[in-house]
Amino acid sequence: MCSYCGCDSIEVIGRFMTEHVEIINANGALRAAVASGEQAALDTARARVAELLWPHTVAEEAGLFTVMARDEVYAGHIATLCGEHEMLAGLLETLAPGDRLAMMHFEDALRAHIDKEDNGLFPAAAIALDGPQWEEVHAITPHSHDGGELHVHGHGEAAGHRDDSTL
Repeated sequence: MCSYCGCDSIEVIGRFMTEHVEIINANGALRAAVASGEQAALDTARARVAELLWPHTVAEEAGLFTVMARDEVYAGHIATLCGEHEMLAGLLETLAPGDRLAMMHFEDALRAHIDKEDNGLFPAAAIALDGPQWEEVHAITPHSHDGGELHVHGHGEAAGHRDDSTL
């Protein structure tokens, strides 16, 4: 995780960077499972990486990426990152017991992708987006409470609190 520019102090970016650490940590168990040659271990470890990775990428794309892609300066880079999300999904699915080469390819792609976000897009977002844009990012970025389903709060709702005056 980058710590040189302070972009991790922005709530959404800090969340995404923390999730990156969790994904990389789960990837260690995935690497061990692939090396073990045991299908059951691989299935369990792959499921754990997926349960961390896919809500994360959905949230990135629905929130920060959506707002940043409106600027043509970032649109191409955002499209590349979204394509990498799809590529990672494919690589994760192709992992087989004992296939260390495929695991290395997945891990290298995952780490390179995270580096592009942590040390490229996120610091750029901290500089490029203004207050109203950050408010929009926060409003449209799916999140969960205590590991529950991803959701977005409607207008007038705070995290975990409903504004009954809007009913």
